[in-house]
Amino acid sequence: MKVVAFNGSPRKGGNTEQCLKIVEKELNAQGIELEIIQVGNQVKGCCACYYCLNSGSGHCAQKDQVNEWIDKMVEADGVILASPVYYGGIAGGMKCFLDRAFLAAGSKLHHKVGAALVTLRRSGGLETYQQLNAYLNTMEMVIATSDYWQAVHGEKPGEIQQDTEGVEVMAKLGRNIAWLVRLIENGKGTVDAPETHPRTMTNFIR
Repeated sequence: MKVVAFNGSPRKGGNTEQCLKIVEKELNAQGIELEIIQVGNQVKGCCACYYCLNSGSGHCAQKDQVNEWIDKMVEADGVILASPVYYGGIAGGMKCFLDRAFLAAGSKLHHKVGAALVTLRRSGGLETYQQLNAYLNTMEMVIATSDYWQAVHGEKPGEIQQDTEGVEVMAKLGRNIAWLVRLIENGKGTVDAPETHPRTMTNFIR
């Protein structure tokens, strides 16, 4: 079993990656592999061409690493979205990736385990956390939680280790992701996934 995590921070080894390492330790203890991909600021935004929807390819028209990352999400049992807080929201490069990847991947992510976590200096953690969860929610993913919102405080790399409660929240998140991944895997062939149907798109300006 495997989980793939996308780190929206441009800082290699920074606080966001350190949070993912805490989660990784718990997943590994349950025999689950975690691959961490650093999105950083290397991705261009969505150009709204709708190639991904019209072609049915599950891939973006832009030829870069995003399509490879989409394939990794589709193949994985779980997906973690992680971002530092930038001006009360998702880091720019991460937002570009998410807009493209989740539009293209679509129903291929249904009923996979999903989780979100954020790092921040002071404010904007809950807003950014909710933004990340919105991507998971719209794909009918099974959202893993901890016993508090997954937001850990720290500015300089390593300072999140001083947020004792935040570190504990990350560890509990890792255990809960592992539990859900194993439940879904062990339920295959016994409990069928719920039916899903295309949405009826309703526009308010006609």
